[in-house]
Amino acid sequence: MTTTTFTSTEGTFQNPLFQKWSGPYGGVPSFDKYKVSDFRPATEFAIQENLNELDAIADNLEAPTFENTIAALENSGKTIARINAVYGIYSSNIFTKEFGVVETEMSPKLSALSDKMYQNDRLFSRIETLYNSKDKEKLNREQQRLVWLYYTNFVREGAKLNHDDKIKVAGINQELATLFTRFSQNLLAEENSQYVILETNADFEGLPVEIKNAAIAEAKERNINALGCIANTRSSIEPFLTFSTRRDLRKKAFDIFVKRGDNGNENDNNETLISILKLRAQKAKLLGFNSFAEWSLSNKMAKDPAKTLELMNSVWKPAVEKVQQDVAEMQKMVNAEGGDFKIQPWDYRYYAERVRKAKYDLDQNEVKQYLQLENLREAMFWVAGELFNLSFKQITNVSVFHPDVRVWEVRNKVTGKAVGLWYFDPYARVGKRSGAWMDSCRDQEKLDGDVLPIVSNNCNFIKGNENEPVLISWDDATTLFHEFGHALHGLCSNVTYPSLAGTAVARDYVEFPSQLLEHWLATPEVLNKFALHYKTNEPLPQSMVDRIEQAANFNEGFATVETISSSFVDMELHLTTETIDPDKFEKETLEKLNMPSEIVMRHRIPQFAHIFSGDGYAAGYYSYLWADVINADAYEAFMEGKGPYDKEVAKRLYDTVFSVGNTVDNETGYENFRGRAPKSDALMRARNFPIKEKI
Repeated sequence: MTTTTFTSTEGTFQNPLFQKWSGPYGGVPSFDKYKVSDFRPATEFAIQENLNELDAIADNLEAPTFENTIAALENSGKTIARINAVYGIYSSNIFTKEFGVVETEMSPKLSALSDKMYQNDRLFSRIETLYNSKDKEKLNREQQRLVWLYYTNFVREGAKLNHDDKIKVAGINQELATLFTRFSQNLLAEENSQYVILETNADFEGLPVEIKNAAIAEAKERNINALGCIANTRSSIEPFLTFSTRRDLRKKAFDIFVKRGDNGNENDNNETLISILKLRAQKAKLLGFNSFAEWSLSNKMAKDPAKTLELMNSVWKPAVEKVQQDVAEMQKMVNAEGGDFKIQPWDYRYYAERVRKAKYDLDQNEVKQYLQLENLREAMFWVAGELFNLSFKQITNVSVFHPDVRVWEVRNKVTGKAVGLWYFDPYARVGKRSGAWMDSCRDQEKLDGDVLPIVSNNCNFIKGNENEPVLISWDDATTLFHEFGHALHGLCSNVTYPSLAGTAVARDYVEFPSQLLEHWLATPEVLNKFALHYKTNEPLPQSMVDRIEQAANFNEGFATVETISSSFVDMELHLTTETIDPDKFEKETLEKLNMPSEIVMRHRIPQFAHIFSGDGYAAGYYSYLWADVINADAYEAFMEGKGPYDKEVAKRLYDTVFSVGNTVDNETGYENFRGRAPKSDALMRARNFPIKEKI
């Protein structure tokens, strides 16, 4: 049993989750001490502690000042923030049924804490007074930005509503928190419990050695009486669809993946997402918006849903045309081999890879021999050193939440000053959500001393056999660099106030730094130094580098259609205020778009965790395309200069983007870097699409 003790004056709490982080680097989480049973009592006490802090600020008898109101808010909630950081790791990285019970109970309580803050009339009155005060001009730029942020966030969350409507919004938010948790847990349950069994040697036909080994290891880990199995996660399914010669098994793998959350069983997500959409529409109406999409975009760069649809439409047609051209080449191959079938979605990756090999003499398996995970990690470190003067040193004096996790100390290699910590959790396992993401365990700040950021990158690579290097695909290597871009955005932060730090920017801007870093993977400097054959240690041959460059835009139509179709559906879901039938809505929306029958959405509605496990990307999945416009334009700044490692351009990127967080308006920040607004022509050039109109 976990014992807890309280004292009214000190607030002492013996639960390890409640304790301040201790140890090096300004304190680190004590993962070796935490237990699932600690979360409920620690969270409940920390919630009440934070409410007391908020009341103390709101009830201050002195006239509101920046220090006694805004700065005080920035210094509040430290305990619940620490607990939430660990809570998020348990939810995403080491989920268990035991934790699921706690998460289901705590999610609405954490939502209620947020509502009680935003609906505290006395607190908002102080913020509003500061926002409208002429003395605001005496504050520095960062302080003015923070006052603006607090005021607009409070208004956006309903601070100006009447009492009855505030109660309704709070009730909706708590219901949503429960539904978000249910959606996520259902999806994870589907991924954990479903797989494709490989029973005979013939079932492995076409699979590269490392995928075979991973399938064998997966079966052993699950105690399945079979030669191997393919787990129901993107990191396992997509390679299988790419290389397996067994069309029947490809269809099985495809089916379990695209039907996650849509199987009419206890984990079906359809009723849950319908309820989420209804509640979001109700909330938006209460807050004075015509739709949830309008409310969601009210604090984004795009502002207006129509602008996002305009951007998506401008790219959609050339992408579909490219898909049609690619499919025609694939179909020729099928017909030439006597295949009596039309290309289907479970065929697309397989035949695309064969066409790539035939057209460019480029075999992903051949390239993969040079893409060792650990070498690519070192490549990312090297790029960070070249661009931002960062150095990385692995440390072992901090505890981790799983044996797979490793930690690096990050320093400025010029000054020697510690910058932060980077945790790396690279491998797939049961209880870990699929995909790849960056987490911020602690944001950088200078208000409460010089607080170092703690960030992590989390992936789902297949570990394979012990003592063998993990080889990853070019696409996975690109994802690795992408997520590291998010990590660098957090590590490079150099601001005073935590609410403005690192990645705390508009959702349709936050993907820009991460997408930008992807470009450095393909630079000759990285390939020659780090793309080394796992057996011979020879660098990637120049002939193969040339072929990679020639094939750079191959399959771009597929990737664009797959992603933008999801963006269209997301936006349309949140523009409607009617009750929908998810399958029918998805089908009709895609038909209106003339969606190619050979491709499905990257995220079908019942498994669309981006938009249904929280509000973060709801009516915001377009952000990847929006940010890609900025990214393509920004990389051209390097190419107009001395190339990818241009020190002057890199310094400007650090000074105006990576280090400033949300201390300046994001559009202004980009213009400070580029000297102008981004031009969408750069995106069309990057994807080798025809430039027909301005966006």
